[in-house]
Amino acid sequence: MGMLQEFKEFAVKGNAMDLAVGVIIGAAFGKIVDSIVGDLIMPLVSMVVGKLDFSNLFVVLGDNPDNLVALADLKKAGIPVFAYGSFVTILLNFIILAFIIFMIVKQMNRLRKEEAAPAPAPAEPPPTPEDVVLLREIRDALKK
Repeated sequence: MGMLQEFKEFAVKGNAMDLAVGVIIGAAFGKIVDSIVGDLIMPLVSMVVGKLDFSNLFVVLGDNPDNLVALADLKKAGIPVFAYGSFVTILLNFIILAFIIFMIVKQMNRLRKEEAAPAPAPAEPPPTPEDVVLLREIRDALKK
């Protein structure tokens, strides 16, 4: 029974719950980034560079007796292919994701600084000690 109790404590601890929420949000965020890259950025890159589909970039490494040109056909035929286009797409996804996370963290840090450091109210100077006040009065009296 002790092991079950320990598991229960672990499962409902703040850290485990935070991790679970982070994983779920991360998965959803990954889908958003995939959509941004696949549906928004890649079409713009293709428009600028020309009709270019990174997922179909490859180099045939073996013999291609049937002169197949589609990546799926080459893989189906068992012909070795260096398919670097998929890697380029995944790398681009990573760079965009890293940049978006950087911008979010930068904004959060800025908001934390603003929230944590409100403008300090000017502090009143401490009252002048009596002996200093007395010495000033004597000084002023001697000037007359």
